[in-house]
Amino acid sequence: MMMTEPHDDLHPDTLAVHAAMERSQYGENSEALFLTSGYVQPDAATAARRFGGEEEGYTYGRLGNPTVSSMEMRLAAMEGTEAAIATSTGMSAILLMCMALLKAGDHVVCSHSMFGSTIKLIASEFGKFGVQSTFVSQTDVAQWKAAVRPNTRLLFAETPTNPLTDVCDIRALADIAHEAGALLAVDNCFCTPALQRPVLFGADLIVHSGTKYLDGQGRVMAGALCGSRRLVSEVLLPVMRSAGMTLAPFNAWVVLKGLETLGIRMEAQSARALALAQWLQAQPQVARVFYPALASHAQHELAMAQQSGKGGAVLSFELKAADPDEARKRAFHVLDNSRTISLCTNLGDVKSLISHPASTSHGRLTEAQRQVAGVSQGMVRLAVGLEHVADLQADLARGLGTL
Repeated sequence: MMMTEPHDDLHPDTLAVHAAMERSQYGENSEALFLTSGYVQPDAATAARRFGGEEEGYTYGRLGNPTVSSMEMRLAAMEGTEAAIATSTGMSAILLMCMALLKAGDHVVCSHSMFGSTIKLIASEFGKFGVQSTFVSQTDVAQWKAAVRPNTRLLFAETPTNPLTDVCDIRALADIAHEAGALLAVDNCFCTPALQRPVLFGADLIVHSGTKYLDGQGRVMAGALCGSRRLVSEVLLPVMRSAGMTLAPFNAWVVLKGLETLGIRMEAQSARALALAQWLQAQPQVARVFYPALASHAQHELAMAQQSGKGGAVLSFELKAADPDEARKRAFHVLDNSRTISLCTNLGDVKSLISHPASTSHGRLTEAQRQVAGVSQGMVRLAVGLEHVADLQADLARGLGTL
């Protein structure tokens, strides 16, 4: 876990390159990678103080590492929060958040459109331990407000959502949470701080899967939570020390370097995604395209206000079909005829990735849950990379043109 000093005078793009731990005695310009599980202490008394939390200092790899600290410091600075804590994966960040904030009898409100694994974790796994949950429409503020109970401790939103790219009103949800004495957590995986900083709209915690755009090239697994100094040090860190969802130093170093190019990648990939979304809208085989930067998107104006005028790099589209079985076959046909676009359920890579959410990321949900979330059998998700748009269009046309 690493705190960060205010950087009001620096742009997030500058922080992405410079925010980190101080250089070592060797004066390295590129942040160092510290591969160690333990740390030699100068004397027994110092060791006792450090292990007792009375003095800052590294003691054991599960509890802290300079490379991990640099990654936390950089991400917190970019998000505009006081602190951040890194985890081994994005789902482990959500696990840490829920373990730290919720107990038996507590209640959490989430969107129907959350990532499938998040729904399973909160509704099923935490449900076994007495945590209550209510799932509501992502975009209906009235439903969020009506779902709040006296025992509600957390509102958790993902914006835009995966794969429909639904956008929630962060400020409105923050007001609802705070009025109820609860916290608002926002999963900022799709936009990243390059496009959206939820803390500016009142969010208390920002959740990240660093596996995605923070790395940017599909190399490592990572996660993080960003928030206030008090939340991170007094609420999240004690659970991390016991449960050990620790981020490996090498993975932290890869994400740290990925953050340096985050802004220019998100700018370029958003531009390509918009061009591709506009092209898909004109294809006769496509029933609907879901992408926040399109004027046809239901929350287009809100998205543009919250997301720095950009749509992000993920879009999805629904194929025309007579029934769910035909829709699934048509979707598989498009996927199987892709050559340039990789058939892969990850996202955030510089390589464009295509997937069928109903059978992969949302495959563990019931059909009823998928229908509520709007994930149909004919839906295809596309995470747009850095290839030339004409090549991506030609690749999709190969499948669409032979339906």
